[in-house]
Amino acid sequence: MGTHVIKMPDIGEGIAQVELVEWFVKVGDLIAEDQVVADVMTDKATVEIPSPVSGKVLALGGQPGEVMAVGSELIRIEVEGSGNHVDAAPSQVQQSAAAVAPAQVEVQAAPQPPIERTSTPEAGPVASPIVPREAQEKPLASPAVRKRALDAGIELRYVHGSGPAGRILHEDLDAFISAPQGAAGQRSPACGKRTDSQQVPVIGLRRKIAQRMQDAKRRVAHFSYVEEVDVTQLEALRQQLNAQYGERRGKLTLLPLLVRALVVALRDFPQINATYDDEAQLITRHGAVHVGIATQSDSGLMVPVLRHAEAGSLWDNASEIARVAQAARGNKASREELSGSTITLTSLGALGGIVSTPVVNTPEVAIVGVNRIVERPVVVGGQIVVRKMMNLSSSFDHRVVDGMDAALFIQAVRGLLEQPACLFVE
Repeated sequence: MGTHVIKMPDIGEGIAQVELVEWFVKVGDLIAEDQVVADVMTDKATVEIPSPVSGKVLALGGQPGEVMAVGSELIRIEVEGSGNHVDAAPSQVQQSAAAVAPAQVEVQAAPQPPIERTSTPEAGPVASPIVPREAQEKPLASPAVRKRALDAGIELRYVHGSGPAGRILHEDLDAFISAPQGAAGQRSPACGKRTDSQQVPVIGLRRKIAQRMQDAKRRVAHFSYVEEVDVTQLEALRQQLNAQYGERRGKLTLLPLLVRALVVALRDFPQINATYDDEAQLITRHGAVHVGIATQSDSGLMVPVLRHAEAGSLWDNASEIARVAQAARGNKASREELSGSTITLTSLGALGGIVSTPVVNTPEVAIVGVNRIVERPVVVGGQIVVRKMMNLSSSFDHRVVDGMDAALFIQAVRGLLEQPACLFVE
């Protein structure tokens, strides 16, 4: 038997270090060739690290949340044959009880290529007797699964996990909830005092979000501007287009119409479709309109990019928005799909509230926020009528965008939305 060492691969684009997000294996596990052993995160995307060999896990080279250099030791696997490495001294990484072979000279192996997340389906839930984990053993599950279990009063230590390395999936919760609950202590009482607490490490995407938001608030001179918009005619147009073309071309949401308004308005305000390099003191005004679409995923907020919005039709942009948003929600978006935006559009849909103060997505200089549509009485031509009203809550980088320019830009967007025929006048 020999030892095969997997080192942190070079993911490319000059990346020297990555964050270890999650292990899918533990010491003592038997793994197969091409099985994903860990998730790591770069500045933009989560990348899966597969094993090039089959064998038994001897040691793990880091803990979730740890930043690891490219080329550092990630995992050791006991394999048939000589492997690619044998220790000359006890390893500094976490060792299993298995003995390591006598010292030999390390043979460098080519780094195993990482693979970005694919749509390969995970195994479904498997019926299994409930065997509770040890009290100190932390079940593997995503934050969304943990929150759902907490809300349902389910202790995850009783739930069988069918995902990689026993990871608990939403399907496993569904199976657990629908199964007869015969074992005592599987559910927490609906009422009664609780003394439990949970510590959630800030790692992976959540750490990146925290760092970016902190950096944006620290470096950007934010100011926000809010304007109400009468979208009665816009909604009538959207419904008419869906009734006439929806079956053949797909249903339109409000987003592609908002994107169209941004594209048209930015023609007269190039200083807003810009990025600012504050280290080089350089503003770049972009001809292309690459719209970041703020998207909520189970892991946190992500901003996939609709590229060349200025060149797409309503339906082209609608289809691409749906595609990149779905990729982000499924944690399958590539680095290219998560970078390069020139202005961001953020919307909480029906939860959009009345007013918000979105944070500029640096190095951009503007973000347009959409609040919910409500019907309320307004005065039109001296008469009180019911109209569909919506607020635009937008933020700008005051180092680059003057208050007057921001106000004029939002007023231009408002005019286009209130007279939607102007969206298509060239």
